[in-house]
Amino acid sequence: MKQKAQSILGELASIFGKYHGKFWRDTPPEAFAANGAVLPKESIRKKEPNVEKLLITICGRAGSKGFKNKNLKVFCGKPLVYYTLSAASLFKAARPDVQVDICLNTDSQALAELVAAKYPEVVFLPRGEALGGDTVPKMAVFQDSLARMEEKNGCTYDYVMDLDITSPLRTAKDVKNAFEMKASRPDLDLVFSVTESRRNPCFNMVRDCGDHVEKGIDNATYTARQQAPVFYDVNASIYVFRRDFLANNTTGILWDGKIGVSQMLDTGVLDIDSEEDFLLMEVIAGHLFKTLPEFAAVRDNIRE
Repeated sequence: MKQKAQSILGELASIFGKYHGKFWRDTPPEAFAANGAVLPKESIRKKEPNVEKLLITICGRAGSKGFKNKNLKVFCGKPLVYYTLSAASLFKAARPDVQVDICLNTDSQALAELVAAKYPEVVFLPRGEALGGDTVPKMAVFQDSLARMEEKNGCTYDYVMDLDITSPLRTAKDVKNAFEMKASRPDLDLVFSVTESRRNPCFNMVRDCGDHVEKGIDNATYTARQQAPVFYDVNASIYVFRRDFLANNTTGILWDGKIGVSQMLDTGVLDIDSEEDFLLMEVIAGHLFKTLPEFAAVRDNIRE
């Protein structure tokens, strides 16, 4: 399984370098506006050469197994994916100095139509069968999106940001913070969002060793939590890549690069992988919408 995933990534990176954006050796799949219209090259907005260019990717598979059709769910009265699109649009409005393109990479026609209904400017990238399996690394899908959007737009992006559909409780400031962390740190290959961990593997986490458990970190000799390093939970809400690091990655492993983190409110993020997660998140969302204006702003910005 691992060899198959690495093979996919290796082929993608090879084609990326050879064709600079053409992931299909003959005719690459067309890109579409989210309303289904083919985007001819001459209609694509040209980029100013000295302006930073950001591609925001939104990715969703049709065949989710853990929580069926989770990307199509209605969350607190509005389609789940609209929260991500709303946060992206608020960020775009807050940073007019950055040229931002947004694309949806999916093999779900229903999801594409849902996005098109209110956000027709989002470019729909139909996902090929080779990238539709549940063992395909997300990195390969990010690379696919980057290559096809650069080919269609005739540009080279500076950064690629992925916003996960199943993390609806992110604010425009969360998106802005992650982007600005990466933009201000050219030495970093990747910045992703985190929350401070409520548990520490030096103290209150153990690993299963078959007939017994052992402490999470073998060489931890701390006697107080205050002595131990700070640990974070990677919440999978926001990823911001340096373009070349993403394009040239052949392993699908994030840890191959130098990474920075952007911290988010811990009670606001729970990646939705089950119906129980979904129901709990709706309860948390109701509280945050009432008490924190920045969360309500994302909900209220969703197009009707």
